Amino acid sequence: MASTEGRSATLNRDTNETKIKLSLNLDGGALPAIEETGVNCEQKSHAAQSSKSQEIDIDTGIGFLDHMLHALAKHAGWSLYIRTRGDLHIDDHHSAEDTFIALGSAFKSALRTTSGLARFGSAYAPLDEALSRAVIDLSNRPFSVINLELKREKIGDLSTEMLPHCLQSFAQGAGVTLHVDCIRGENDHHRAESAFKALACAIRMACAKTGREGEVPSTKGVLF
Repeated sequence: MASTEGRSATLNRDTNETKIKLSLNLDGGALPAIEETGVNCEQKSHAAQSSKSQEIDIDTGIGFLDHMLHALAKHAGWSLYIRTRGDLHIDDHHSAEDTFIALGSAFKSALRTTSGLARFGSAYAPLDEALSRAVIDLSNRPFSVINLELKREKIGDLSTEMLPHCLQSFAQGAGVTLHVDCIRGENDHHRAESAFKALACAIRMACAKTGREGEVPSTKGVLF
């Protein structure tokens, strides 16, 4: 893990199950350079987007997971680069879980402190008939309650049981308290995507600067 200028971080995570390269800028804009490794960096356009304010380029080897990460980064206002190469010949568990552990760790490293930040964030996000709610606390106390109530076994190549587990893994790595609920919806793709979009908006709110520089939003006087 390497912290960089601004609210950004890079990460190389290498295990016997997955190899992950990640670069994150919480405020969008340019991504910090990442150390070259043996992970394949070929771009896949289905989860890549570039604008004046954001650079997003994601490839985990699992299409629907890429789609959810793309939505999360886009609506959180992040610039995000991820390459995951995992043991998909076994199943999707390690690749999905480790990607979100890595993302959570990079988020915490990039954030550095909650001083001068809102700390709490909450949002609702609809997608057609589906509606989800997300609430986050930059508490440095990892805890999560995730209730998506997905019915299908898989969406694309991703096991639906991995979606709540991914959010739990992010909360653990990021050190945040996280509640995400899908309130209604018939289509599992819509339910999942609305949940990730709600989380993105809640994260953006929690990470917003309040103008109270040096003030920790806690009666304890310290969080991170």
